[in-house]
Amino acid sequence: MARAPEKGVAPNPAPPTVCRVRIRFAKRGRLRFSSHRDVARAFERAVRRAALPVAHSHGFSPHPRLSWVGAAPTGTASEAEYLEIGLTKWVEPAGVVAALDAALPVGLDVLDAVESTPGTPALADLIDATRWRIRLPGVEPSELAAAVAALLERESVVVQRATKSGHRPVDVRAALVSLAARDPRSHDFDLPNTASGDATGQRCATMTAVVRQTTPAVRPDDVLGALLLVADLRPPVPPMAVRLAQGLLDGQGCLVDPLAASRVITSVGSNGSGAQNAPSIGEQHGAAS
Repeated sequence: MARAPEKGVAPNPAPPTVCRVRIRFAKRGRLRFSSHRDVARAFERAVRRAALPVAHSHGFSPHPRLSWVGAAPTGTASEAEYLEIGLTKWVEPAGVVAALDAALPVGLDVLDAVESTPGTPALADLIDATRWRIRLPGVEPSELAAAVAALLERESVVVQRATKSGHRPVDVRAALVSLAARDPRSHDFDLPNTASGDATGQRCATMTAVVRQTTPAVRPDDVLGALLLVADLRPPVPPMAVRLAQGLLDGQGCLVDPLAASRVITSVGSNGSGAQNAPSIGEQHGAAS
């Protein structure tokens, strides 16, 4: 007869988690139409293909310990998606990047990884804002600039978001830290290969928005809904949104890389030097289109 499990002991114990790796990845091309669940399944398959020693939960239906933070909405691309993976053996973060990137489909690209060391804040606590780039084919830059100015003049702009339980009000203006219509001739780090038109030669306006994390989170389509309310801006074709960065807002309205905290602690532990000020995401690495 099988012995009953001891009190407080899992019936199917799994190897303990000995380290955690925080990963930044991109969602590009046609995979921007993947839902968060699709992306999660792709990563679950990828950790198996890569033979990473990923930790699992206890019990009769163990699942890999993958922790997600602030997934981008379906239909938007992203250069700054984050997750944390628990491992049962220590693996060099660069090795995790290479193994996962080779196992994932084209369009899910692993960009960076750091080890999460004790004393580092939770990954979710290191993200309170997002920077978006939104391209509007068929819209004149001057028309967009006027609409942005009209929105910024308001103290509150509430849009109605359709949900499964009905419409829910979202105050877009309250969440906006900044909103700017970009000069199509500029070459800012977040606007690579910019031109006054799109690939078809059609006029194309572009804006960047820094948005605080709120409940519910303000999404690119909410910003476009606010521009429709205040200026009747109606793009003739669907806009294209890319999440450029996530992080903590500093005093200048820039976003601090959420992986920087782990790099600072690792640097102190390895050579005693530490880092100076954690760089903003835009200073540390540019974003791809």
